[in-house]
Amino acid sequence: MRLRDDIEQTLRAWDAHETARQAAPIIDFDCAPTSDPVTAAPSRVDVHNALSALSAQADDEGDQVCAEQLRAHLVYLGALLGERPPFDDYLTATQGCPAAGWPDEYVTAIGDRARAALADLGVSWDATTDRQLRETEGPVDITDAPEMIRAAATEAEPAVRALADTDAPYTLEITTADVDAYWAYWLDGTGQHARLRLNLRNAAFTTVRIRQFALHEILGHALQSASYTATARRTDVPWPRLLAVHAPYQVLLEGIAQAMPLFIVPNDTAVTARVRLDHYLQLVRAELHQAINTGRPATECAEHARTRVPFWTTATIADILTDRGNDPQLRSYLWAYPAGIDWFVSLADTADTATVGKVFRATYAQPLTPHQLTQLWPAGPRIGGPGAPVRLRKPPLP
Repeated sequence: MRLRDDIEQTLRAWDAHETARQAAPIIDFDCAPTSDPVTAAPSRVDVHNALSALSAQADDEGDQVCAEQLRAHLVYLGALLGERPPFDDYLTATQGCPAAGWPDEYVTAIGDRARAALADLGVSWDATTDRQLRETEGPVDITDAPEMIRAAATEAEPAVRALADTDAPYTLEITTADVDAYWAYWLDGTGQHARLRLNLRNAAFTTVRIRQFALHEILGHALQSASYTATARRTDVPWPRLLAVHAPYQVLLEGIAQAMPLFIVPNDTAVTARVRLDHYLQLVRAELHQAINTGRPATECAEHARTRVPFWTTATIADILTDRGNDPQLRSYLWAYPAGIDWFVSLADTADTATVGKVFRATYAQPLTPHQLTQLWPAGPRIGGPGAPVRLRKPPLP
């Protein structure tokens, strides 16, 4: 059996072990579904031994694609077993880009742009910003959301397919969950079938968020993953066909999904204002991600967050710090959001049409690492930031 297939078999056994103990699954999207029975691995140590042997084989065979993914799996598994590698090393291995960070002045400038976009909608920047946005955008009852999401996706789908040059079919199942977790929406799946879960504890929709959501989750994640499945069925691809959130293509997946409105509906000012706001908020989250993982006190991080984002509640800030500081999966995966949105927003704002088309076609054909994205657009910004220490801010004195 070839190396790629051995890796997939090992990942399936690892996933079965984790899900049997009700831990976070390893496989997020299965682009090569099989009916073969899967035997759960006996333990995480057994999985580590198996992945280590495969990693040595990848090195011997000069298989860089498999070697890079195996390194991500090994480092993440090491963290599950209790290892605590330096933050920069951890992200470089798992997300494929360093925890370099963005200069204070850059984050501030992105915030200025977000505030200007909100001001154009009549929304002020203060403790009530989030409430103002919901009221301005028109709240939607969550029971109406599934059909509205499908309708919005159907309307935008031809434009996305044309840009990405994909005719891959997909089906969509929408379900609800009620869990104490950071996420409000989650899409996973198998083959060309995607499952979208709405977390009733956190999910909130407006007419604007419906349009943004359809582009992100359905025409971003679902169509993209189905396109990978279609590629894997047409071609004997060299990359492991099981996607995991701790692997180095998440920067691509989350980046393109977040920035999608800038490419598809650039004249929809309400939706693009949301993207501008999300860009800023993700960079602030990145500052907190860096700070809490490099030994900065949680209270100082919280003060910084309140100064940067006046409408974040203390509970929101606490969750941001806890998720990024304690959870091995989220300590890796949540870095993909700021790193990804920053690169793809820059692509939308500054790249020419030919470059945008080249990137979309490539990223809907197969999952790509930050290094491969950079090769597609060498003029783009450094993924993960150009490098800057976090300067934590304090609220002004009364």
